[in-house]
Formats: sequence, structure tokens, C-alpha cells
Amino acid sequence: MKFVDEAIITVRSGDGGRGCTSFRRERYIERGGPDGGDGGDGGHVILKIDESKRTLFDYRRQKLLLAKNGEGGKGKQKHGKNGSHFTISLPPGTIVSNADTNEIIIDLTDTADEYIVAQGGMGGRGNKRFASSTNRAPRYSQPGIPGIELKLKLELKLLADVGLVGLPNAGKSTLISKISAARPKIADYPFTTLTPILGMVEPNFGEPFAVADIPGLIEGAHQGTGLGISFLKHIERTGILVHLIDSFQIDPDFPLKAFNLINNELSKYSQTLAQKTQIVVLNKTDLPDTIQKIEVFKNALKDIQILTISAITGEGVKDLINLLATNLSKS
Repeated sequence: MKFVDEAIITVRSGDGGRGCTSFRRERYIERGGPDGGDGGDGGHVILKIDESKRTLFDYRRQKLLLAKNGEGGKGKQKHGKNGSHFTISLPPGTIVSNADTNEIIIDLTDTADEYIVAQGGMGGRGNKRFASSTNRAPRYSQPGIPGIELKLKLELKLLADVGLVGLPNAGKSTLISKISAARPKIADYPFTTLTPILGMVEPNFGEPFAVADIPGLIEGAHQGTGLGISFLKHIERTGILVHLIDSFQIDPDFPLKAFNLINNELSKYSQTLAQKTQIVVLNKTDLPDTIQKIEVFKNALKDIQILTISAITGEGVKDLINLLATNLSKS
């Protein structure tokens, strides 16, 4: 399941430092020759892959990224210091294009990739460089070459880190609207969400992560029933599954009915899905008569960590976010 994470940034490489016009001035040396040093080269802007990054979140806030200018040359043939490079660390799979022309510059896919997107300007030559047999005292030097400024579009086609699964009306849309800026349609009838919804979650620690609200699955989904196989394909490409269950709808006589139904569909479609890390979350604890149903469910599903939340009131939601962030940091 691919989603697009985008950022627009402006980068500028460093200007080359100006060459120096200078002459040797020492006692007892009447006519010292030119001794102006060259200017330093400007720093490059470099793109590099960082596998620890999963999003372009950092670059939504940093809009202008600058490499350092080269220093000017000095007398006594002292060259200016080169400007330091600016390295932009990006997650694998980032496509970098010119934002003004839409021309793709590079698709960063290999972890060994390192690309100079804006070359630093060369430093200007000092007047020492222009001395010759016919011009022994040149009184001019070169200015440095200016750096390059580019407006870049960063586009990351990423897989959702977390997929929310569960029967229709389990509260997936409400939950994703609570933990992210996503605003899916929410109503009390089946199949309110007809397409997968993506939300970006900012935990208190670690990198932001993407959560996908997968439209409700029903019995026979692996054969195309309901919203069908297409959404099972989406789930297959997520990292962690959050299995959301409506605690109000738990039948005390058959407490695991909803839980088993969804897992049965996942395993029939693919054993890969059945083996994914799954966090079981009982939702709607704010509704009456849920405490006893939750206890019955927990007794029926021992030795598995179960979280209880109310997506409406926010109770337990922070604990869920922290648990997801912890699991993702280990993956």
C-alpha cells in the first residue's frame, strides 16, 4: 500500500571565496611580487540515504538548506578555507525532482547512493596566479563563482507502517482521526470508509509513522466478498496490524467471534498476514456494560497483550501510540 509523502525545499550550495589581490611587503625587499591566495571552494549540497528515516517529516519544517561559502584568499599566498558541505539525509525510495520543471533528478533507492545535487562554486584565483614574464605585478584577482540555488520536490512513496483492521464500525476511522490529522468520514453504518485513509502520527519519541485505516473486512473477504481482496492486498504491505474490536458488541457466549473471523480471513488470504505482529485493541470502553465483556474476552484470549481504549474520549490512546512507536523502533 503506497502513500505519497511530499516536501518542497530550497537548497543553495556555497559561493566560492574571492581571490586576494596582495603584494609581498617586507623590510629590505623593495618590490615584493604578488602573493594573493585563492579563495576557497563553496560547499556542495549532498543527498544521502538514511535507512533509519521513514518519512520526510523533517523537511516539511526546514524550507531553506544552505551549504557554507568558501572563505576569501589572503596575502602571503594563504588560500581561503573551503566551505563545508550540507548533507540532506533522506529515507530510501525518495524521488528528488526540480520543483519548477518537474524533471526528476534522482531516485534514491540504493543505500550506497550519495548525490551532489548542487555543486559548490569554485574559489576565485588570487593575483599570484596571474603573474607572468610580461605582467609581473597583476593588480587583479578573480571573484568566486556563485553557488547554485534549486527548488526541490521530495516525494516518498512509502508503505504504511501500521494497518488498522477490524469489522465495520469497530471505530477505526475515529481512532485514526484521534491520533493523526486524517479526517475520514465517520458514521454509524457499515463501510463508511470506502478507500484506505492514511494518517501521520507524531509520537513523543522516535520518528513519525504512517497509519492506514483499512476499510472494514467481513466474512468471505479473502474470496472478494464485501470490499474484497483489494484491501487485503493493502494490509499485506503494512508493518504492524492493530486489530480493533468493538467491546460493546462482544458476545459473552462467543467472545472471540469477531477476533477469529478477521484472523481467519487474513490467514486464508495469506500466511504472511497471519504471521504479522498484531496488537489487539478493545475499543469503545466509554459505552455502558463493557467492563464485564472485556473481562470475558481477556479470559478467553490469555497470554496475549490486550489494550483497552476509547477512541471517542481518548482514554488509552497515548498508551497505544507509545506501544506502536516502541515496536516500530525495533523493526
